[in-house]
This record gives sequence, structure tokens and C-alpha cells, in this order.
Amino acid sequence: MTGVSDLAAGGLARLAELIQRHTPYEGECALRVPGVSVARTVRPHKALAHSVQKPALCLVAQGNKAVHIGAEQYAYDPQRMMVYAVHVPVAFQVTRASVEEPFLTFKLELDPERIAELALKLYPHGLPRRPEGRGVQVTEADPAILNAAIRVLETVDQEREATWIGPLIVDEMVMRLLLGPVGPMVAQMGQVESSTQRIERAIGWIQAHFEGPLNVEALAELSHMGVSTFHAHFKAVTGLSPLQFQKNLRLQEARRLMYTTGLDVGAVSRQVGYASASQFTREYTRLFSSTPRQDMTELRLGGAEGR
Repeated sequence: MTGVSDLAAGGLARLAELIQRHTPYEGECALRVPGVSVARTVRPHKALAHSVQKPALCLVAQGNKAVHIGAEQYAYDPQRMMVYAVHVPVAFQVTRASVEEPFLTFKLELDPERIAELALKLYPHGLPRRPEGRGVQVTEADPAILNAAIRVLETVDQEREATWIGPLIVDEMVMRLLLGPVGPMVAQMGQVESSTQRIERAIGWIQAHFEGPLNVEALAELSHMGVSTFHAHFKAVTGLSPLQFQKNLRLQEARRLMYTTGLDVGAVSRQVGYASASQFTREYTRLFSSTPRQDMTELRLGGAEGR
């Protein structure tokens, strides 16, 4: 089987070329093929940036990136691809990029319903068993998946090809994922009563109600688990406890509000569910390594470059 190093001379260069073509500006750009986007970054991040990552396959054509989830750190580059099976708060940092050689990525959002349909075709007699574990994995980049990513991007310039052929290649990518080392984890996304999907339901509830009190008992019932089992499964899948997950969502929303509204720090902290301004400031500073007021000052002076 052709290795990623053999693909690098031609395939990765072609993937990088196509990503550059479809990123007219720095940042993430959604494309015509549903669920497919590409991104370009021209300088390393000075500090960790934060977001909530959707279930997705992420490939790197050029550069390096570090991702922090809870206490764990993952690194990926053109030799490795990252697969997320659940929504999860992440802190990330592009560690190698330049104007001449920008950090370039391809992302495919993973649709649980489509995964269920394709998994049924590949495994009509039942899914491969998977031990309980993290809903995020980094694995060696698959040359066949990289080749499919190239072919998806080659359809984008022609509307009819992007509409009819692009989704077929996306299905191929998902099927190759299902047949590969991360297949058991990905397949769980399409199973309504798998532990991964039950935790994803709880995550959806937390996302919709993050500003309110966290009711772990209700989340456990929603997930059809006992409280202690739910807590253990949630931590195993996301790397965070339910309370840590909610706190991360609150603080990310607080930062977004500070950057997009005229609200002061006190109003923002109350809006995201904090009764204590001092507790909000402590937890904000711990996550972002700067106080809310420092971030507000930086915003007024011209924004948070590199975050």
C-alpha cells in the first residue's frame, strides 16, 4: 500500500494547491459540496484559540497544529489526520505557518444519519465492537482518503460536478473511514443507542442550556444511564466532566459576546450564567490566560491577533 510519505511529493502538493485556490481570504471557507470546507492560516498563533469542534474529519495539507482537549494534547500534520465523533470544546494553536507556506486544512463534517446508512451497507451483520474510549482520535493519514479529498476539491469549480459528483466522493471518504482504524468510533455516531450517541445527546442539551444550572441527574436520564455511569462515559468520550464542558461553553460564549457586543464584563458574566463576577474572572483567566478586562482592552486597541 502506498504510504503518506510516497504521496507527499505529488498528492499533498496538489491538495495544498487546491486549498489555496479555494481560500480567497485567511480563515475557514465553506465550499459548494455540503459539509466540506477548507482553511488557510499564514502565521503561527501567539496564543491558544478556542472553539467548539463539530464531528468532523480534519486533514492537513501543509503546516502543523496542536489541539488541547481537557488535559490531553493532540498534534497533527500532513502525516496524521484527526477525527471527531462528538461536539467538544477545544483549544488549538497553529504551530507552523508562514506567508510562503501557510497552514492549510481540509475539513469534512460528519453526518450521523449518512454514517448510519453507509455503515449498514458495509456491516449488514452488525458493527465491529469498540471498547469505550475517547470520541476523538488522531490516526495516520490514509492516502486513499487524501486522494478522495483532492477529487472532492476538483469538483468545486463546476456547479453540476459539485452537486452530483462531490457528495459521491464524500460518501467514499466516509466509507473509507468506516473501514479504517477509526471505523468503530465513527460507526458509533450513527447508532442511536450507542454510548457515543447518548453522550452526544447530553452534549446537545448542555449546548442549548449552558447558561442555566447543570442537572447531571436529568442528563443521565436523557442518556439512559445511571449517574455514575453517565459521568464516567462523558469523561471518557469528551475528556471533560459535564461541569467542565458547561464551563468551557459559558466562557467561550462570554468571550464571543465581549468581541461582538457593547456589553461590559459584568453584563456578559451574568448573561452566560455566572452569579459571581469574581468567579467568572478567575475561570475566564484560567482558560484564556488573560482577564476579561485585558481582552476588552485588547479588543478596543484593534483585536486579538493570533488568538
